[in-house]
Amino acid sequence: MSFPCPASVLNESRSIPGLKTQKTLKESVSADGIGVFTGEKVSIRICPAEKDAGIIFQRVDLPNKPILPAKLEFVQGTPRCTVIGDKGVSVQTVEHILAAFKAYGIDNALIEISGSEVPIFDGSSLRFVELIEEAGVAELENKKNVYFVDAPIFWSQGDIHIIALPSHEYRISYTLHYPHSQFIGSQFYSVVVDQEHFKKEIAPCRTFSIYEEIAPMIEKGLVKGGSLENAVIIKENAVANPEGLRFSDEMVRHKVLDLIGDLSLVPVPFLAHIIAIRSGHASNNAFAKELFNHIKMENS
Repeated sequence: MSFPCPASVLNESRSIPGLKTQKTLKESVSADGIGVFTGEKVSIRICPAEKDAGIIFQRVDLPNKPILPAKLEFVQGTPRCTVIGDKGVSVQTVEHILAAFKAYGIDNALIEISGSEVPIFDGSSLRFVELIEEAGVAELENKKNVYFVDAPIFWSQGDIHIIALPSHEYRISYTLHYPHSQFIGSQFYSVVVDQEHFKKEIAPCRTFSIYEEIAPMIEKGLVKGGSLENAVIIKENAVANPEGLRFSDEMVRHKVLDLIGDLSLVPVPFLAHIIAIRSGHASNNAFAKELFNHIKMENS
């Protein structure tokens, strides 16, 4: 499938100094882990890719080694994670690695994966940051244009809201509200999405859940690889993990991480101030479609 508005046809006036060249990795890197939902042992190999290739997952464990582009049109579901797929083949929990790629400006990469779920590692993006830095980042000759959001774009449903405002930097501001958990309560975080801020402030933040919400899923065998080693669990208004939190507001920071990963599926680089209130994977995906539709209309 193709899009009517690839980044290459965006108006040159939207090009941003310092972001003009596409990037990939200098060399391939590998890691092993387990899927948090499937419990599968999975190997991934992250490889350099040519200009305009985009981010591509390849199921090397299957016949013909099918490929799955990390683009909006391939999103198949958002069941507490983001799933991309095509023709009966899928990869889930893609958001953490995609967030790291976005923060490091990686436009082109091939992710060879031996199972149906990206390894959860410690529940954050730290391992993916380590892999990117181990591989190194290489600039390609091809330029890329970046879309400036020039008017507010919004999506709302009930008490969930996401809006994109004009900005000359990519910033995300997120409000988390858990009235049913006294420990989590309301949290707010705002950060510029770039390599430095992501590595220090966002990448270390782990996925989280209230024990009472996740327990039924564990009992039904829907979270086969979950443990205190790869998720923050809140039980009886306290952190169950022996080491505690990495940040006092680690939960809202992880929501920012997820949003970065989900919005990276928009197949056009963009700059905006994204303001999100209580959003999750499903609403992130719905807003991403709204944003991309706006970009296509502006450039049709």
